[in-house]
Amino acid sequence: MSSKMRVNVNSEVGELQGVILHTPGAEVENMTPNDAHRALYSDILNLEVARKEYAQLSGVLSKVTKTYQVSDLLYEVIRKPQAREELIGTICKHEGVMSLREELASIPSKQLVTLLIQGLPLKRNTLTSFLSNERYALQPLYNFYFTRDASISMYDEVLIGKMASPVRDRESIIMEAIFNHSDTFETSTINPTSYNTNGNISIEGGDVLIARDDILLIGNSSRTTSQGIDFIISRLCSKNDNRERHIVVQELPYKPESFIHLDMVFTLLDVNSCMIFEPLITRPNKYQTVMITVQNCKVKEIKNVENILVALKKLGMDLEPIQCGGTKDQWTQEREQWHSGANFFAVGPGKVIGYGRNNYTAEEMNNHGYEIIRAKEVISGKVDLANYNRYLITLDGSELPRGGGGARCMTMPVSRKDINWK
Repeated sequence: MSSKMRVNVNSEVGELQGVILHTPGAEVENMTPNDAHRALYSDILNLEVARKEYAQLSGVLSKVTKTYQVSDLLYEVIRKPQAREELIGTICKHEGVMSLREELASIPSKQLVTLLIQGLPLKRNTLTSFLSNERYALQPLYNFYFTRDASISMYDEVLIGKMASPVRDRESIIMEAIFNHSDTFETSTINPTSYNTNGNISIEGGDVLIARDDILLIGNSSRTTSQGIDFIISRLCSKNDNRERHIVVQELPYKPESFIHLDMVFTLLDVNSCMIFEPLITRPNKYQTVMITVQNCKVKEIKNVENILVALKKLGMDLEPIQCGGTKDQWTQEREQWHSGANFFAVGPGKVIGYGRNNYTAEEMNNHGYEIIRAKEVISGKVDLANYNRYLITLDGSELPRGGGGARCMTMPVSRKDINWK
């Protein structure tokens, strides 16, 4: 019997059985104000504080599920000579640094893991490198603690993200190597770049939500293009199982940057409740919601619908919306949405994690039956989660939210228990 964990994600809220994390490291501290914009940040982070806050997320998750660290999984891959050679070659070719291939091949495995994530400093041993304004031959992966985006568990497969910005491409390369070569997971990968596709495809995990085993919610955003969504639809069509499947697409503004992904304005909390940023999700606006039905290897129907909640209700999911920032003040809603107030990660139905700084959001959840529990109380053992049916575990968040994401952004689930929807 295989000891590998079988990838199995058929919902956003099924009981969590395994999740991939990446604790922020020196790659975050290696960012300067001049690098911030290119690194997709609007500010630089204090690593010491960010790590303390992240320890609450990883500490809570280790209490309720199996957790995996990217660096450990990458080390497992790099210890295999053929996989190591393939990974180095792919990175060097993709980033146009074939001259580094021999140097990287000679670096011990643990050190190589560190350099591939935290960056390889540029040697000033030629005139070109001496005159260069760059600090690194291989740039640090500043965004890697947002493990959600570079690979996406979809049912029993893993869709490799096609990142919107080249600064994140190595994240996808590393995650593909992990799922293809580690002995930890049982799955197959789908990489859009392996198909004869056009150059306009981009897909990031923050835009892909599995509402039910037959319903996908996808954001059409600055990070996920319509061509990327069409690629996902083509994969669903190719399953050839004659099952009717539904894709609900939500257009998103390109600005402000807090609308970067769908999970910044909409997340599932339970089988019958969700968190919404009401001004975009249910209030009339210019951003379309499109429902697509797929069956028998083809698109059966494509049409506009009023909003996500209306679309889901038509499909038998009548969700109770809870408003990010509460219901009293639009400015409070906007402020808390900016700090990932709609971005929640479910460890089970009605059992979620999010930032504690969004007080009005937490109060609104409490009004809807969610017990508010501090992460520190869970980690210390002061609180037994088994005593609660619905809860929000709150993380301290002063530095991590400045990176532009919340609990869902920082987690890549690989397995959840299936939900009986009948």
